[in-house]
Amino acid sequence: MSALDLTALFEPRGVVIVGASTSPGKLGHAMAQSLESYAGSVRLVNARPSPGMFGSIAEAVSSTADIDLAVMCVPASVTATAVRESADAGVRAALVCAGGFAEAGGAGSGYAQDLDAVIAETGIRVLGPNTSGFFVPGDALFASFVPGVREFGSGSVAVVAASGGINHVLSFGLQEEGAGVSLGVGLGAGQDVTAPDVLRYLAAHEQTRAVILHVESIPDGRDLVDAVAALAASKPVVALIVGRNDVAEFAQSHTGALTTSWRTARALLRQAGAVVVDDEAHAVAAAIALSKGRARPQRAPGIGLITGQAGPGLVVADRLLGDGWTLPPLSAHSARRLSDHLPPLTFQGNPVDTGRPGESFPDVVAVVSEDPSIDIIGVYAITEEVIDLPRAVARGLASEGGIPAVVAVDGTSADVAAARRSARDSGIAIVRGPTPLARALSALAEDARLRAVLDDAPVLSHAALTPEPVDGWNGDWDEIRAKDLLGTLGIRTPIRLRCAGRAEAQAALATLGRSVAVKLVDADVLHKSDIGGVVLGVDSPQAMDAALDSLESIGASEFLVEEMADAGVELVVGARIDEAFGPVVVVGLGGVAAEVMGDVAIRSAPLSERAASTMIDDLVAVDLVDGYRGAPAVDRSELGRILMSLGQVVADGRIAEIEINPLRVTADGLIALDAVVVAATSSTTGVAS
Repeated sequence: MSALDLTALFEPRGVVIVGASTSPGKLGHAMAQSLESYAGSVRLVNARPSPGMFGSIAEAVSSTADIDLAVMCVPASVTATAVRESADAGVRAALVCAGGFAEAGGAGSGYAQDLDAVIAETGIRVLGPNTSGFFVPGDALFASFVPGVREFGSGSVAVVAASGGINHVLSFGLQEEGAGVSLGVGLGAGQDVTAPDVLRYLAAHEQTRAVILHVESIPDGRDLVDAVAALAASKPVVALIVGRNDVAEFAQSHTGALTTSWRTARALLRQAGAVVVDDEAHAVAAAIALSKGRARPQRAPGIGLITGQAGPGLVVADRLLGDGWTLPPLSAHSARRLSDHLPPLTFQGNPVDTGRPGESFPDVVAVVSEDPSIDIIGVYAITEEVIDLPRAVARGLASEGGIPAVVAVDGTSADVAAARRSARDSGIAIVRGPTPLARALSALAEDARLRAVLDDAPVLSHAALTPEPVDGWNGDWDEIRAKDLLGTLGIRTPIRLRCAGRAEAQAALATLGRSVAVKLVDADVLHKSDIGGVVLGVDSPQAMDAALDSLESIGASEFLVEEMADAGVELVVGARIDEAFGPVVVVGLGGVAAEVMGDVAIRSAPLSERAASTMIDDLVAVDLVDGYRGAPAVDRSELGRILMSLGQVVADGRIAEIEINPLRVTADGLIALDAVVVAATSSTTGVAS
């Protein structure tokens, strides 16, 4: 079986359970019960067999010619041997549920190495270890020991989760919403089969129309990003990434502190086309909506909201507007058409408040969906006997087609269940409650925006190499040398002089002829202001003497004297080698605000100038750099060129990290006031190449 072919795992003709048991409470018993419903051959193996069991894997497999999958319910210490016996018998895939491998250390690390050796030597594909399993409800294949899995209904949403527990949490959530599951996978340790493997398998999985991806640790971020990008081009991907508070190991610069594993994973998976969500309920609502259809790609899709009750409608509208989406006003033509179907006291703009839904509801849906400014429809109502809401929405959309819609209801459990059945029969996405509706609509809008952005972002070629600095790339990088590099990249810096002593510093003040900044020069000190290594506004010989006294008191023997820049909003920009994802570029608010607020945008490098120039739009505080209250506005093209250049030098493997902080926005353009460069090592060069 090839690296991408997981059919023996997820579509086996038959299954052998190794370590099956007749004793309730044991893993082998629970797994045998879960697999009772499977239509294919199921063989039970135990070294001390009971009636109906086989004494060895070879014996069980030889009794039928169609066993593709071995489910291991044995301890870690004997798993590698059992997997090898399965492969020798012709089995092509194995599920390993046991823990006690590399995560346990000690002997467990040896068990993991033994399993790796078997995988490498036999080519068998292994899911796990340390997982509760997987399930394919449409085939009644439940290779999971979790109680209740056989209640999962077949659906069109697949779950690919790092954690077996989260796989079940998300799948139970989909089941409760009436959506069902096409495939649910808990990767566990991911010793062989990984998330990218499953994502590539799902690209050709006909039943799956949307995927929820749950991410914890990321051994190979670039492979994950590539797999997400390939899948998202044809099927929507919803990503739930845990680890918000894990800052892990980072470089000494602000750029390293800002590009935490969690933040980088979210940014780069979004760059690849995934809709990134914050929790499991958000993931379920998003996937339900996207599984029923996608809006056409565009940067600012218009959302039409129709509600039978004003209060819940306001909750939805407020959440959508807070997320940055638009509820565009309907055209005059649409308003006239609505007046034919709604009482005068109803609100006939957007949102449309219909009052109690009635027989004209499909006509209202048709009017809103046919308005040229509307790309996505959301409908909310408390269940009413007078109208079948999902069916009414489906009727209203019939003449338009192509516009995705989400219905949200509230009511008694029986009424909501009936609405879910109707939605399933009508092919309409349905959730329960105002907030899930807002989340679902946001997901549809974000998916449309991401696809439009990806369509507009050309791939950058490595053909044009970065200019060589005058003195090469090796050795220590103090601020002066770092700024010389910026000059070769076409990035403006203040006029400056390197001064070996006090006399040269006084002469530099006289030469520059204006207020200057005086700084410590030391390649080992990256954050000079933290130790008093920067004195600003020096404008006289007396002030220079005082500044030099202060700097000498902290050990300075060499000084940088440079012109003061005009006032303006400050940014931090940088590029570095991320351990999991390779070269990344970051932009955010500069100075202390960078780390305090964490308002940053991150992209994989290299990237085009056009793609880089739009990064600033991801910042919450983007208005501050867009000319807020008459302040100078950032030149996006210039910023794009800077980000592109920084990303290129890191992607080329020439340096490990480069940062400008602050990069000041002035009326004359962008100017780099401080710079940090970290030299490449053999390991970082290998990552970047």
